Amino acid sequence: MEYDVVIVGAGPAGLSAAIRLKQLAAEQDFELSVCVLEKGAEVGAHILSGAVIDPIGLDALLPDWREDETCPVKTEVKADHFMVLGPSGSIRLPNIMMPPLMNNHGNYIASLGNVAKWLAEKAEALGVEIYPGFAAAEVLYNDDGSVKGVATGDMGIGKNGEPKDGYMPGMELHGKYTFFAEGVRGSLSKHLINNFKLDADSEPQKFGIGIKEVWEIDPAKHKKGLVQHSFGWPLDMSTGGGSFLYHFDDNLVAVGFVVHLNYSNPYLSPFDEFQRFKTHPSIRPTFEGGKRLSYGARAITEGGYQSVPKLTFPGGVLVGCSAGFVNVPRIKGSHNAMATGMMAAEAAFEAVRDGRANDELAAYQTAYEGSHVKKDLKRVRNVKPLWSRFGTLIGVGLGGIDMWMNNLGIGLPFTLKHKKTDAASLKPAAKCKPIDYPKPDGVISFDKLSSVFLSSTNHEEDQPAHLTLKDPSIPIETNLPTWAEPAQRFCPAGVYEVVTNDDGTNPRFQINAQNCVHCKTCDIKDPSQNINWVVPEGGGGPIYVNM
Repeated sequence: MEYDVVIVGAGPAGLSAAIRLKQLAAEQDFELSVCVLEKGAEVGAHILSGAVIDPIGLDALLPDWREDETCPVKTEVKADHFMVLGPSGSIRLPNIMMPPLMNNHGNYIASLGNVAKWLAEKAEALGVEIYPGFAAAEVLYNDDGSVKGVATGDMGIGKNGEPKDGYMPGMELHGKYTFFAEGVRGSLSKHLINNFKLDADSEPQKFGIGIKEVWEIDPAKHKKGLVQHSFGWPLDMSTGGGSFLYHFDDNLVAVGFVVHLNYSNPYLSPFDEFQRFKTHPSIRPTFEGGKRLSYGARAITEGGYQSVPKLTFPGGVLVGCSAGFVNVPRIKGSHNAMATGMMAAEAAFEAVRDGRANDELAAYQTAYEGSHVKKDLKRVRNVKPLWSRFGTLIGVGLGGIDMWMNNLGIGLPFTLKHKKTDAASLKPAAKCKPIDYPKPDGVISFDKLSSVFLSSTNHEEDQPAHLTLKDPSIPIETNLPTWAEPAQRFCPAGVYEVVTNDDGTNPRFQINAQNCVHCKTCDIKDPSQNINWVVPEGGGGPIYVNM
């Protein structure tokens, strides 16, 4: 199938690009074909974010969105709370202490998955073809090495690699330009970054894992428009991370916990830290008498300004979190994702209109260099490295001072480096203390399997594994003795287990791929970099609701 532009991923970046392409085509009465592929069973099924949305992206793309009754962005932020948690109490930081860019007034609380569904409707109304349930599995190249498009994965292949009844071969989709908007740690984006050495002049990308639940709470406790962020307990002062509670819609609260994936203790379990967080005396009362509705997890790009790779290569571009435009201290990235999608669209439209194809869209890179997106990231570029180097107590304070200085136009005159990947940050288990997590109570805290059930995750069991090991011997022979095989703890969905005989002998590494919520943490954090996440059969994975 031939298109002018093929877009991989129906998130905020990909859909904004599609909409902008069609807007430009309509404005100039130019025929332009645009296709969007989405690996989720439906648009929004794999989208997970906090989310407090800075409306700057929506304002630029669809200026009349506030007057659109169908738009799901309705809850404006009314109150902003910043908390420091200790083991038994909390302190609320005065808002006047917070740098102005941390102010959330004028922003909106919403489900980013619902925003993606709404954007998809807008795109289709403009003539964009959207194909949910089709996972882009391979990058296609022209003879000159430029990107030609992508191929979707075959459907109906058994674990033995043989076609089953109902087999459907994958499709090739060729584009004059191909946009990769897969989100964090996209499997094709990772390949492209390596193939074209797009990160040769940038720092290693850094990541966090965000784990989230949506609750329906007692109406008497609901404070619509309240945004509450915290850091501190249950994490120690050397482990970066924090939490959020967002009150939105009718008696709904989005609660989430972020752990920076440069943590060093292999015994740490982000999922269990999140469950423990909810039991804090300042947090638990919000959820007592409430009902947990949904659960999910997703990796977050945290490298920021110094980790953004080159965005263009012959025949294609990276947009959104495939490149990493999250403003870490603000915990926001959708506005930047939308902006980069639009910038890439404008560069591609101009090229197609001028009769070009499969060359490098240098105008997109130039647009980014002079954009508000780069400025947004540059002014907070040292916050994450300061936190990583000096810990929560000192590092967060130094980061706050740096943000205040940037607000006054006198920020640090240099950019700190991240130095190493998150996979390289783990210490040997022998040098760390095991963490004894309390058992879930089934009321406020829960286990992994009941949580995954709420994500509506499903994969066809008789299909090739999408969680692949470069060397099957490494989990037991290397990771287990050195790091106590951390995959069984850093995965928030119970995918990885070390199973033994009843007497504890004969350890074996078991992969429960059907549980995978596509968070990508394993691809990032595995200390041996032995796990390679590839797309499963299209439509597999979670089906998030209001996430």
